[in-house]
Amino acid sequence: MRISVPSGRLDEIGRRWHIRKWSFFGSVLRDDFRDDSDVDVLVEFEAEHTPGWEIVDIEDERSALLGGRRVHTMNPKYLNHRLRDRVLHSSVVQYDSTGDALA
Repeated sequence: MRISVPSGRLDEIGRRWHIRKWSFFGSVLRDDFRDDSDVDVLVEFEAEHTPGWEIVDIEDERSALLGGRRVHTMNPKYLNHRLRDRVLHSSVVQYDSTGDALA
């Protein structure tokens, strides 16, 4: 992976925002990741939690955590069906609430 993320912060963010799992996908995992690249993140929330506009705050916090990079957040269940399998198979889990930070 082309960036590092402090695992303690992942735990904190995950608990505060009711995140079950978050993963990186896209260019952040490939050789074409550049200084001006954004970071694509898959996020699954706890079953009893449905985020509203707070998703903007979550992206802002992740952006700060990732050195100010723009962050695109997607829920896996809303991925385009043509891309879904490829994205899910290439993604790398960074936080899982059942096992805490994995990075």
